[in-house]
Amino acid sequence: MKFLIDLASGFMNLFELGGETFVSWVTGIVPKVLLLLVFMNALIALIGPNKVNKFAKYCSKSKILAYGILPFISAFMLGNPMALSMGKFLPEFMKPSYYASAAQHCHTNLGIFPHINVGELFTWLGIAQGVEALGLDVTDLAIRYLLVGLVMNFFAGWVTDFTTRYVERQQGIRLKREIRVES
Repeated sequence: MKFLIDLASGFMNLFELGGETFVSWVTGIVPKVLLLLVFMNALIALIGPNKVNKFAKYCSKSKILAYGILPFISAFMLGNPMALSMGKFLPEFMKPSYYASAAQHCHTNLGIFPHINVGELFTWLGIAQGVEALGLDVTDLAIRYLLVGLVMNFFAGWVTDFTTRYVERQQGIRLKREIRVES
């Protein structure tokens, strides 16, 4: 009988902890993401959608810009997860590759720019604590992680282009390669 009581108590505790997590999201990350979304849309409205589209079209002409520079700037300015939304301005073909690169920028830039991905800061701090225990400088590790990330995140986007082409052939479709910008 005690087993059934403990099982029922543990089952209800699962939902209690889930409720606490949900409330922490409602008071923590959800308002932040909502305000970032409002900020981004307001900024786009102020700059003008045509100018943002022209910038995206400019970035889409170079894989280095589309998978290297744009994701880095987006991660730095908007943080995770809003940096991922900048891909909406790129041509359909580049969106998976942009996402692959931008999602990783939200991790590899964390050591130098902790505001990018606050939700994963505990991981970096755990690693940093181990590095400091060895008597090493955490800044060196953070800079190396950033520099290697800049290169590898670009390659993540570039390799995803090959995957996207494969899926296009497999599915018998062709995604749009260009953005139409109205003058």
